[in-house]
Amino acid sequence: MACSGDGGDGPGGAAGRATTTSPGSGAPILEARSDPLPVVTPTPREMRWLGPDVPVPSDVDLIAGDGVDAATTDTVTEVLRAAGARNVRALGAGDHDGGTAPLVVDVGTLGAEPTASPLGEAGVEVPGDMPAEGYALAAFTREGGAAEVVLAGADAAGTFYAAQTLRQLLTGGGDGGTAAPAAIAGVGVVDRPAMRHRGAIEGFYGSPWTQDERLDQLDFYGRFKLNTYVYAPKDDPYHRDRWREPYPPELVTELQALIDRAAASHVRFTFAVSPGVSICYSDPADLDALVAKLDAVYRLGARAFSIALDDIVYTRWNCDGDRSRYGAPSSEAAARAQVELLNTLQRGFIAQHEGAQPLQMVPTEYRRTDDSPYRRVIREQLDPAIEVMWTGSLVVPAEITVDQATAAAAVFGRPTFVWDNTPVNDFPATEGRLILAPYARRQPGLSAQVTGIVLNPMNQAAASKVQLVGAADFTWNDAAYDPMRAHRGAATYLAGGSGGEPADPGTVDALLAFFDVENFAPTSAPGVVSQPQAPALAGRLDAFRGAWDGGDRSGAVGALRPYAQLLAGAPAAIDRGVVDRAFIADARPWLDATALWGQALVATLDALDARIAGDGAGADARFSDAAGLADRAGAIQTIPGETRPQGPVRVADGVLDDFIADAPDLS
Repeated sequence: MACSGDGGDGPGGAAGRATTTSPGSGAPILEARSDPLPVVTPTPREMRWLGPDVPVPSDVDLIAGDGVDAATTDTVTEVLRAAGARNVRALGAGDHDGGTAPLVVDVGTLGAEPTASPLGEAGVEVPGDMPAEGYALAAFTREGGAAEVVLAGADAAGTFYAAQTLRQLLTGGGDGGTAAPAAIAGVGVVDRPAMRHRGAIEGFYGSPWTQDERLDQLDFYGRFKLNTYVYAPKDDPYHRDRWREPYPPELVTELQALIDRAAASHVRFTFAVSPGVSICYSDPADLDALVAKLDAVYRLGARAFSIALDDIVYTRWNCDGDRSRYGAPSSEAAARAQVELLNTLQRGFIAQHEGAQPLQMVPTEYRRTDDSPYRRVIREQLDPAIEVMWTGSLVVPAEITVDQATAAAAVFGRPTFVWDNTPVNDFPATEGRLILAPYARRQPGLSAQVTGIVLNPMNQAAASKVQLVGAADFTWNDAAYDPMRAHRGAATYLAGGSGGEPADPGTVDALLAFFDVENFAPTSAPGVVSQPQAPALAGRLDAFRGAWDGGDRSGAVGALRPYAQLLAGAPAAIDRGVVDRAFIADARPWLDATALWGQALVATLDALDARIAGDGAGADARFSDAAGLADRAGAIQTIPGETRPQGPVRVADGVLDDFIADAPDLS
């Protein structure tokens, strides 16, 4: 982004700038500011102050250019009304000079009116090679008192994303009453995504998401600029075990609703089929059944498709015809059979269906980076247009690095599309766990080596949003990614922030404390951990031990008590303050257990205070209370049927339980 006059001949730049005057009178008031910029998630590529914040008055004119969809104008209108605007008048691009309200919001496409002129006047320069989904935004006040906000995308998705950024630029009140009016931060933004695919793959084992959960997820993805949802639930029988069978009418209706909602949220609905458990590659009838399955969903509006060949035994054939065609079963023979199938689908079905995206596939060897006969066949014979998914060095890896992704691209003969198995909790090491760690240990720079990343979430859809917010931030702008900033952004979202009214700070702090006691992130390798349990609490307990052992026993208890009280009260604060009620439902057993564990910690500190004061009987009583509370917490189970595997819920295990158990022995 450059100031006006710094050059740039792309849309909104000097060459593309119209000379007409924008609504209102006077030039933009452009002033330098030293205060911190607003926090926006995903983090924009370029954002700077233009001048004073723009108050949102009661009357606003919304001028929409050609090609702006209803989802975008609805979002802008929602934001304005949340900020206190009572009357939002909708105008077309031809009514540009008719915008007479104190605030005019221009929404359109880069390089065209109604957005080109005001972007140029504000000095927001847009590169001529702005990619798909990129956008520019400007908010400024003019001499004479009128104000303007400009949202312009490289395409419809970019304009929609500009509206989502606007949602996070509100400051102040917004109740339309006695409070100070809300304002829009006076900033200029030029932004674009780092990765083509950004989103989630519903690819876990166990209870699939409900229809309502999926619809909610699609709305959430649009809000955070996630553009991909891969439908691949392992326990949907029509996806895997009964893949040849068409979906029954009631499920077709649900798929149609998902595809429509995805389109409205600018999310690419990707339909996956997993035929490898029973397919006969050499049987034309199976190819016809697979094409029919894809075509039925194409006719519902889907344009992206994936063939998942993961989690199958590829050293045996499902029919005698495959042995005759491809030879004795082996990984190399399986790769040749798979390549023939996939190339036929890419060059036949995909090429012959208008708008269909390149085919995606999940290889049977979907992890690690070493070469093999299987990967050699994929590398040498698979159509270059087909995208290959890869999970990293393990099924559930501790980290994904640039070097690993580079090696994976070499063995598969193309940049990979990362299926990131986090925060999925469907394997033994996750029994009883809700994984609320930050999205971390994915190396900046991956955007240069992969086509995108989709997370495989938990059975608990709403709770998975914690890491999905981080993934949205990382895949949009990995160079600027800060895991803890994104983690706080997730807490702010759950607490109702970034939508008009600010999030309650107490609710955000309570959520972060709860996230911490569910931070443990195991991997698929025994004993290998990606993220440790309760690092914030563990740090405080270490500080306590240091002070206690150093002789400052009262100080040790006093320093730890505020955090113990925060933890004990966090579930109630979350119940009161979290706007996303589905998160409460998902987390209910863990919230109940956290309340008890927090009370047990407070009781333990009370016991230590009593011991310091010489009240042995009081100390024993409070230690007994703490043990009873811990026993009650440990008896709470996961929700039956929700997660596989099920078991007792785990809260700061190995950290808090050990401290409470060991505290009576402190002397």
